[in-house]
Amino acid sequence: MTTPLSYKDAGVDIDAGDALVERIKPLAKKTMREGVLAGIGGFGALFEVPKRYKEPVLVSGTDGVGTKLKLAFEWNMHDTVGIDLVAMSVNDVLVQGAEPLFFLDYFACGKLDVDTAAAVVGGIAKGCELSGCALIGGETAEMPGMYPAGEYDLAGFAVGAVEKSKILTGATVQPGDVVLGLASHGVHSNGFSLVRKCIERAGANTPATLDGKPFKQAIMEPTRLYVKNVLAALAQHPIKALAHITGGGLLENIPRVLPEGTAAHLKKGSWPQTELFAWLQKTAGIDDIEMNRTFNNGIGMVVVVDAANAEATAATLRSLGETVYTIGAIAPLGDTAPVVVA
Repeated sequence: MTTPLSYKDAGVDIDAGDALVERIKPLAKKTMREGVLAGIGGFGALFEVPKRYKEPVLVSGTDGVGTKLKLAFEWNMHDTVGIDLVAMSVNDVLVQGAEPLFFLDYFACGKLDVDTAAAVVGGIAKGCELSGCALIGGETAEMPGMYPAGEYDLAGFAVGAVEKSKILTGATVQPGDVVLGLASHGVHSNGFSLVRKCIERAGANTPATLDGKPFKQAIMEPTRLYVKNVLAALAQHPIKALAHITGGGLLENIPRVLPEGTAAHLKKGSWPQTELFAWLQKTAGIDDIEMNRTFNNGIGMVVVVDAANAEATAATLRSLGETVYTIGAIAPLGDTAPVVVA
C-alpha cells in the first residue's frame, strides 16, 4: 500500500501560513486609511481613489531590498528590512509628487518560519504606517527547494495618486535653481554587494560603532521615509523636481529629473561625510566619483527649487524633522557631465 503524502510532507505547512496571516492582520489594520474597501484576506484588495482628487493620476513603483537581505540572514536582523522594502517604492512614487495610497508585498521562502516572517511583515506595516499608505494585500509563498534554509526574498509595490496638474516632471528646472539635499539614514538599500565585500575585507577589524550606533545597526539602518515631510513641503512651496537617490547614487539619479541641456553642479563638502561612508570609502579604497555613483553618500533625496524659494523650502523641511543641506545649483550642461561634484 502506498503511504499517503500530504502537502506538509512535501514541505509546505498550510497551518504555518494560516498562523502568519493571523499575525499579520492586526499589523495591517494599523495601516488602514481612507479609500480601503477590502484588504487582507480576499483574492484582490479594493481601494477607492479619494474623492478630493479632481483629476487623479495613478503612480506606481516596485522594488526589492537586494543583497542587504544576506546580512539580515547572517545577523538575524529581520525587523527593519520591511521598512526598506516600503521605502524603496514609496520614495520613488513621491518623486512624481504623488501621495502613496496602498502597498502590497511578496514574501518567498523555502520553509516558512512564522516568527521571522512576522518580523519582516511587521517592518512592512511600520513602513506603510510611517508613509501614510495602507498595507492591503500580499503573498506569502513557501517553496521547498527554491531557497536555502533560513533565507527568503522580498518584493513589493506601491500605488499613489497625484493631481494631473501637479505632477512633478522637472520640465521647469533651469540654470540658477538651487539643489537641496535631504540627509539619508545611512546606506539605505543600495550598494550592499560592495558593503558586504568591505565587511569581508575588514574581517575582525570592523569598528565597534559608526556614527554613535553599534556597527551592525549602522549598516542595517533602514531607508528613510521622506513621504510625509516632502508632501507637506510640496503643499507649501513650488518645488520643481525631486530625485530619490538609490542605485547609481547622486551621479545617476539626479539626471533623471533634469531637462535636456541642464546639469547639476554639486559642491564637494557642502554636506558632511558620515563615519559610515568614510569607513566604506577607506575600506573599499575607492575615489569620490565611485562613492557618488555607488551609494547615496549621505543624501537620500534631492529637492530642486527656484533660488527665491530655496531658504523657505529648506526651513519648512527642517521644521518637519529633515536635515537639509544646500548642496549645489543647476547650470547649463556645456561640455561637462550631467552631475558634477567639485
